[in-house]
Amino acid sequence: MAVTASQSILSGLPRRLVQDGIVSEDDVLQATEAARKERTPLVAYLVGHEMADARAVAVAASHEFGVPLLDLDAIEIDLDCLREVDQKLLNKHRVLPLARRGQRLFLAISDPTNLQAIDDVKFQTGLRVDPVVVEQDKLEEQITKALEAVDTSMSGLDDDDFDLENLDVTGEDDVDDEVTRDDIEDAPVVRFVNKVLLDAIKRGASDIHFEPYEKIFRVRTRLDGVLSEVALPPIALAKKVIARLKVMSRMDIAERRVPQDGRIKMRLSKNRAIDFRVNTCPTLFGEKVVLRILDPASAKLGIDALGYDEKQKALYLKHLAKPYGMILVTGPTGSGKTVSLYTGLNILNTVDRNISTAEDPAEINLVGINQVNVNPKVGLTFATALRAFLRQDPDIIMVGEIRDIETAEIAIKAAQTGHLVLSTLHTNDAPKTLSRLVDMGVKPYAIATSVSLIIAQRLARKLCDNCKEVRNVPHEALAKEGFSAADIKSGMTIFGPVGCKKCNDGYKGRLGIFQVMEVSEKMGRIIMEGGNAMQIADQATKEGVQDLRQSGLNKVKDGITSLEEINRVTIE
Repeated sequence: MAVTASQSILSGLPRRLVQDGIVSEDDVLQATEAARKERTPLVAYLVGHEMADARAVAVAASHEFGVPLLDLDAIEIDLDCLREVDQKLLNKHRVLPLARRGQRLFLAISDPTNLQAIDDVKFQTGLRVDPVVVEQDKLEEQITKALEAVDTSMSGLDDDDFDLENLDVTGEDDVDDEVTRDDIEDAPVVRFVNKVLLDAIKRGASDIHFEPYEKIFRVRTRLDGVLSEVALPPIALAKKVIARLKVMSRMDIAERRVPQDGRIKMRLSKNRAIDFRVNTCPTLFGEKVVLRILDPASAKLGIDALGYDEKQKALYLKHLAKPYGMILVTGPTGSGKTVSLYTGLNILNTVDRNISTAEDPAEINLVGINQVNVNPKVGLTFATALRAFLRQDPDIIMVGEIRDIETAEIAIKAAQTGHLVLSTLHTNDAPKTLSRLVDMGVKPYAIATSVSLIIAQRLARKLCDNCKEVRNVPHEALAKEGFSAADIKSGMTIFGPVGCKKCNDGYKGRLGIFQVMEVSEKMGRIIMEGGNAMQIADQATKEGVQDLRQSGLNKVKDGITSLEEINRVTIE
């Protein structure tokens, strides 16, 4: 093919595109000038303005420079690898890390002649960068999805991305203009508090404790259900830090004699905000402040992420689909009951359903659900809220907790009159939940005809996949722990924690352990005949219901958690 005068001006990828007939000479010259003025990569300009086909450009670039070609639709983005590169560089150069192998980083790029992007990534990571050519349109789509995924997980937070003194932090109500803030807004105090909050979010903690003692001031966070110390600031800062937290959560900083409740909203990006539920409690040496981290994303994880096995999940979904009845979730504080309930509500949350919740307080905000914070001080109790819901044409009602006979009777009446009711109770397992309702004064026949499903649950820490190791446990010990002879003979592998840089003492994340018990006709008959929890448990066993211990041992058998962890969270 003869080279024209115009083509002689071109070089590299533009020249190849013209030679292959992908774009005309005039168009590529025009696009080069326009892209330079807009500070946009040439390939992005050509594809974005529909002057060239993205696939054809990628094939031409791969052939011209001998760089591998990859279809981004065929792979899953590794978020850990993505975090190797500063998000500012990803946005600036529109490139995407794909995988890391030792000291090599494979980088998706639409124009392999963009040496500036490759050099910047190489300098920032200290790794050897190998470019991989991909289609421009797919690259843009995957970059957007990947950055949203990192934003949602929050595990890629970097302090350098935030002004710790000026984070967008707000409370629920307007603050009193007369409150003095000289010490409270001291820059070191503001930075310290914001840093603790950000670090807790970044690590995936559920709670933060600020604890003043006589001679020390301690900060602890609860990560995967276990408290650990993260800071020991000077005792002289205790009052300033606690006052700062009270101002952030719109509390009365002058009141130190009684407990107070508040809320903080921390906005981290346009699409990401974290809520903190705050409580103060006066102690001997000052006020202790505990913050519960409320992540709206936890309600949108999906039922598959919670830890149900297939049979348990099918039962939960079956009863969620029923138009009436009562689903009860039981377990101690911090066992994940709220997330289980909200996962169900998220499934039910469609435009054709009226869903109302009464909570103390509402922990997760969901669009499309009418949420009420109960306030006994002004007469807004669970029972009052329930009565109001029943006059508002409800389909589904969620009660944060059944605490008294009045609330229980109204909730059961709602379940009997064509409404689906979800709620929680504090009992150790599913059979004891039915006995607890009887002890509260609920009529046995009302329980038998309204309660359809009971879920007892605990949260157990998951073993870190990066460092877990095989444990040799004698067969006699496995039998004592509760494993069946068939399990032991099958040659199952038991894993234990080790600990590495990617985890917390050998564990990373948590999952639920569940006892999902459908209230059968025989169980209902036991209740109406005055039977106790042991009789109900025996009937549940006959019907194939796994208890919490058996469910936990299955997770051990699957290599998801350790025997030590199951022994910690379950009661034999």
